[in-house]
Amino acid sequence: MSRLSSSDRRRGRGLVFVLLSLVLVALGFGLWGALRLGPAPAIVIEVDRPAVGRSAKVTATFTEPGRGLGAVRLELVQGTHTIVLGEKSFARAGSFSPLRGAATAEASVEATIGRATQEWLSEGEAVLRATADRMSGPLRTAAPVVVEKRVAVRLRPPRLELLSRQHYVRQGGAGAVVFRVGDTAVRSGVRAGGFESVSFPLPGAAAGERFALFAIPWELADGRDIRVFAEDDAGNRAEASFVDLFKPMPAKSDTIEVSDAFLEKVVPPIVAQTPELDPAGTLLDQYVRINSDLRAKILARVTAMAATTEPRFLWSGPFLQMANTEKRANFAETRSYTYQGRVVDRQTHLGLDLASNARAAVPAANAGRVLFAGWLGIYGNAVILDHGYGLLSLYGHLSAVSVGEGERVARGATVGNSGATGLAGGDHLHLEIFVQGKSVDPVEWLDAHWITDNIASKLPVTMTP
Repeated sequence: MSRLSSSDRRRGRGLVFVLLSLVLVALGFGLWGALRLGPAPAIVIEVDRPAVGRSAKVTATFTEPGRGLGAVRLELVQGTHTIVLGEKSFARAGSFSPLRGAATAEASVEATIGRATQEWLSEGEAVLRATADRMSGPLRTAAPVVVEKRVAVRLRPPRLELLSRQHYVRQGGAGAVVFRVGDTAVRSGVRAGGFESVSFPLPGAAAGERFALFAIPWELADGRDIRVFAEDDAGNRAEASFVDLFKPMPAKSDTIEVSDAFLEKVVPPIVAQTPELDPAGTLLDQYVRINSDLRAKILARVTAMAATTEPRFLWSGPFLQMANTEKRANFAETRSYTYQGRVVDRQTHLGLDLASNARAAVPAANAGRVLFAGWLGIYGNAVILDHGYGLLSLYGHLSAVSVGEGERVARGATVGNSGATGLAGGDHLHLEIFVQGKSVDPVEWLDAHWITDNIASKLPVTMTP
C-alpha cells in the first residue's frame, strides 16, 4: 500500500478544516437564529381630541418592516377596568424563511372611546395601551413591545352664562350676544341651525367674557334653533337659547330670462378668467356651471377669507349706501333662470343691487382693510373689506377697482366704480354683507337705529363715523 504524499495529506487536512468551518458556521447561524430578536415594532397612538368625553376616535399604528408584524392589540384601562378595543394577528415568516415578502409590515387598529361606548368611564385619566409581539427564536422569547398613552377624561360641559339681554333678530339677519364661559371652554359662539359664528374675547372685559357677531341663515325659519354654545377639548358642549324675538321673513322670488345675447356677453370673460372652469358644452351649459358650481366655490372662498379677520372693531357708525341709488334686487331673493321658456337653474340672490349712473364712484360702506381686490368670478371685478370680528362687505360687478389688497380705507373712500362685469346684466353695484362668511341682509347694517339697538347696546362700538 502506497503512502500518501505530503501534498495529499495537506489537501486532506484542508478539506477537514473547510468541513469543520462549515459546520461551525452552520451551528453559529442556527444558534443566532434560535437566540436572535427581531427589530422592535414601532407603535404610535393617536386620539382625534386632546381629551376624551362622550366620544373620541383612537388609532394605533404598528410598523415593523424587517420581519413583519405578528399579533397586535389595543386596550383601554381605567382603574379596575381593562377592555380590548381591537386586536389582529398576521402570518409571519420564521427566522430562516425566505418568504419575507409575505410579512405584514404595517397595521392599524381603530376604535371609539368615550362615555357613549364605555359607560363606566369616569372623569380623571385613562390609559390607552398598545401591544405588539416581537420576532424571536425558539431558544429565546422576547417580551412584547408596549406603548401607553395617558388621556384626560372630561365628562361635564363648560360653564356658560348669558350676559346680554333683549335679542331681537330676524331671518337672514345678524345680531350680537355677550356671554361668559368657564375655564375649560376652548370654543364658543352662536349656532343658528347648522351654521356657527365663533366668539371673541370681549374688549376690556374680564377673562372668560366673550361676544359673537352672529349670522342667521336666510334658510333658517325657526328661531328656536338659535343658541349660544361653549365646548371643551373633549367635545362636551353646553348650549342655551337666548333669542327673545325671532321675525321670519316672507319669501321673495323673481324670474330672470337668460338670452343668447346675455350668454355671449357674460360667459366668455368669466371662462377666460377662470382656468379651472370646465369649458365643455354650449354657452348655456357653461353659464349653469358658473351660476351654480362656481358660485358655491366663490362663497366658500369668502368664508375662508373671513377666518383672517382682524380681532378688533375697524368700523364705526352706520354703513353707507352708495349715493343716489335705488334698489333693483333684494336680499334672499330666489331667482328662477329661464331659457327659451324653460327653467335652467335656481339660485338665491344674497345682496342688494344698487343702480345709479354708469361707472359711478362706489364708496366703502365703512372703514376697514382690503381683503381682496380683483376678479371674482360671478361678481366680476370685486372688492372685499374686512371690518373686524368677521364682518365683511363685498362690492361686485365693478368696472374699475381703486384699492389694493392690504390697504386701509376710510368710510366713504372710493373703492372702485360701478359696472357690469361678472354675471351682471347692466351697470350697477352688488353690495353684500357677510358675518363670519355667511351672507346677511345689508339693510340692517345701513340702518343706524338697528345698529344702535342690536349691536352698540351690547358691544363697545362707536356710533360716530
